[in-house]
Amino acid sequence: MQTVSLDLRRLPRHVGIIMDGNGRWAKKNKLKVAMGHRAGTEALRGIIRNSSDIGIEVLSLYAFSTENWKRSKTEVDALMSLLLEFFNSEIDELDEKNVRIRILGEKETLPPEQRQALIDAEARTFDNTGLKLNIAINYGGRAEIARAARLLARETADGLLLPEAIDEAAVADRLYTAGLPDVDLLIRTSGEMRLSNFLLWQCAYAEFVFPKKLWPDFTLQDYHECIAQYQSRSRRYGGRDEDE
Repeated sequence: MQTVSLDLRRLPRHVGIIMDGNGRWAKKNKLKVAMGHRAGTEALRGIIRNSSDIGIEVLSLYAFSTENWKRSKTEVDALMSLLLEFFNSEIDELDEKNVRIRILGEKETLPPEQRQALIDAEARTFDNTGLKLNIAINYGGRAEIARAARLLARETADGLLLPEAIDEAAVADRLYTAGLPDVDLLIRTSGEMRLSNFLLWQCAYAEFVFPKKLWPDFTLQDYHECIAQYQSRSRRYGGRDEDE
């Protein structure tokens, strides 16, 4: 297999990943869906380590959406168990690698044990200065924007903020990702080509790559190919290239 050559000076600052295809992978391999999610977790470990090693600034992962509660209780319970297992098994290494964990989403309605694990992970890694690892759990992009609007409305009602002071920066500062750069590269595996309510605000000018591989089969080679695609594109932000 040919090695992908990356320009480490032109890496995307912020990579978002929608890890799609665990269920289809399980079905293809005649396994229970929980085993697909477990295989997806194994693929995730390498992506996180490599992102830290090559110098990605922010990595945002879509782990569990607000809509995922509609799935069967068996699948939701399996996902919650894997979530707890992941943090218990990985937190020491993540902390040692100077990774800072930030949870995107509503922690309050999660089961108590999972909620506490997330709170502890954020607190333990708060002062770390390496890879910023955002994990979206019980997250929805529209809900995030509505939450920011409520915060702005409350501040305005309390006299802390003038309505005319509400601009794009003010909204961005009330999002879960406040203080972080917008998404440069959005990857969704399994060939599906939609955002599914993930980082709607932050992906305004992201470059999208949709590899067809199911998430458990997604390798570091595939990850680097996605980054290489990003590096091959011209980002104009609404403008034109000089030669156009």
